[in-house]
Amino acid sequence: MTNERFKDQTAIITGGADGLGLHIATRLSKEGARVWIVDRDEELGVAAAKRIGCEFEPIDVADESSVTTAFGKIIAAAGRLDVMVNCAGIVGPNGIKITDVPLAGFEQVQAVNVRGSFLTCREAVRHMLPRDYGRVLLIASIAGKDGNAGMTCYSTSKAGVIGMVKSVGKEYAETGITVNGLAPAVIRTALVDKMDPEQVKYMTDKIPMKRCGTLDELAALACWIVSPEASFNTGFTFDLSGGRAVY
Repeated sequence: MTNERFKDQTAIITGGADGLGLHIATRLSKEGARVWIVDRDEELGVAAAKRIGCEFEPIDVADESSVTTAFGKIIAAAGRLDVMVNCAGIVGPNGIKITDVPLAGFEQVQAVNVRGSFLTCREAVRHMLPRDYGRVLLIASIAGKDGNAGMTCYSTSKAGVIGMVKSVGKEYAETGITVNGLAPAVIRTALVDKMDPEQVKYMTDKIPMKRCGTLDELAALACWIVSPEASFNTGFTFDLSGGRAVY
């Protein structure tokens, strides 16, 4: 690994205040990128940006004007956009069957996970097109491929993200812009720690390695996907599942 892999590149990491996003932002920064953490939690985001030496911009990924404004400010300051990783997401109702899922809970998950992916992907591609180069990575989940019982809202939203990756990747396959996804199994984060313990056990028991993935493992794969090295991959969702998904 070289510390110059992302030299002179600008990267936006949504949901970058903690968890997956923060680890990806940290590694990109160490490898030379000028990184913007964008997150709804301004206090946490400012602290995270200060800690790793990058910059922060507030955003609500489910709100079109918020996304447009945040990306516009960053591009105005940096002059370019090379990498966008959308890590912003919520689990929503879990550990329950569909008959007990409130409509409001379902709609909130789709708003953040699906609409947020759409808005950030669309805005990133718009800013990448003038230079005919860019790397977009949307964080999906193994739940979007396999489905997790007790997680109808989340599984549905992540299946939508995977479909989006396939479609947009094909749309720009003849350009220098790639659009890919990453579908991890259980990665120990604050998001997972807030879930129903039985739901986490159910998901972990499905992993042949019988362990959670680590944030370092996820960041390593994510940073390769958004690097210049991954030039022949687009429209694909990579697994990080400890053997759960082998297709």
